[in-house]
Amino acid sequence: MSTAPPLVRPLRHRVLTWLFLAPTVLGVFVFTVVPIAGSVILSFFHWDVIGPPTSAGLANYRELVSDTSVLTAFRNTLVFMILAVTLQLLVALVLALALQGRMPRWIQQALRSAFFFPLVLSAASISVVMKYLFNQDFGVVNWALGHVGAAPVPWLTSQGWAMVTVVLVYVWQQFGFSFLLFVGGLANIPKELHEAAAMDGATGLRKHLRITLPLLSPTLLVASVVGVINALQVFEQPYILTDGGPGDSTRTAVMVLYQTAFEQLRFGEASAVGVVLFALILGVTALQFRLSRRFVHYQ
Repeated sequence: MSTAPPLVRPLRHRVLTWLFLAPTVLGVFVFTVVPIAGSVILSFFHWDVIGPPTSAGLANYRELVSDTSVLTAFRNTLVFMILAVTLQLLVALVLALALQGRMPRWIQQALRSAFFFPLVLSAASISVVMKYLFNQDFGVVNWALGHVGAAPVPWLTSQGWAMVTVVLVYVWQQFGFSFLLFVGGLANIPKELHEAAAMDGATGLRKHLRITLPLLSPTLLVASVVGVINALQVFEQPYILTDGGPGDSTRTAVMVLYQTAFEQLRFGEASAVGVVLFALILGVTALQFRLSRRFVHYQ
């Protein structure tokens, strides 16, 4: 039985490797690297799609920094990110811990499916439904509050309540992903550790603080990083629920990008917003990994 020469076999393997990788590498290059590079370049130009681009230098960035409405949108995005990610992780963790209790297996499976189900739905369709549910005059939420003697709440028309409503709708749809991560992470924690802690007299809360959370910290890091990246790019919920209002109280960075590009046809300025948002996401994510050196414990 003949064998390939020793120098030919490694070359053949390298060629096959690159052939298998080529579709993915080409897709990432065409649909990720090229658009990012194009946005960075376009951010130094004025372009309305109709005429040719004209050089703008740093004018788009100077305009971005001096525009109070844009700065407000970025501030709203950061506030939304902090509220949404914190609530999302808290709700997902509490529900995942609750499912670790004693209950029939079929109930656990049904609850897992129910908690994950909103994530597979369209954010736009959910936002349309929630807009009717939270309507101040005929929404089901205020109707239920009225039956317990509470006054109607201006969920979508008050600057204070609008952000709360957007956060609640967003978290309701998104927490299922973190929930599944936590369920998987909890399943990997040895039961012997909890049994040993119980024999030493540790209570439920103390066991979770001293054992569960440290061992679950890698999963918490992944869930928080994904949560932050998604929250900083929020668009559908505030756009459909409040259209960024009242005023600019729920206007986000991606809304500014969309309106500047596709409503005002100022693609250079919109690209500058996108570049700043990308830098913000990169910076926050890098900070998370930096802090994780102290708080994340690997087995």
